[in-house]
Amino acid sequence: HDEFELSSGTFDIGEASIECVLHGARFDIRDGAALCAPAYSPVAKFPVKREHDAVWARDDRD
Repeated sequence: HDEFELSSGTFDIGEASIECVLHGARFDIRDGAALCAPAYSPVAKFPVKREHDAVWARDDRD
């Protein structure tokens, strides 16, 4: 998001959201939708699978 990793943001399992530590914008982790300003556009979402003790993500963007 905005050339900054959301992985360092605060994850809220109850709201299924992650907050950007840089801007404070929140995104729905299920579909990437922006939940509050200053974000208005969704972020990319990626297929994720959990296998044994690892989590795998795939970037399918062109």
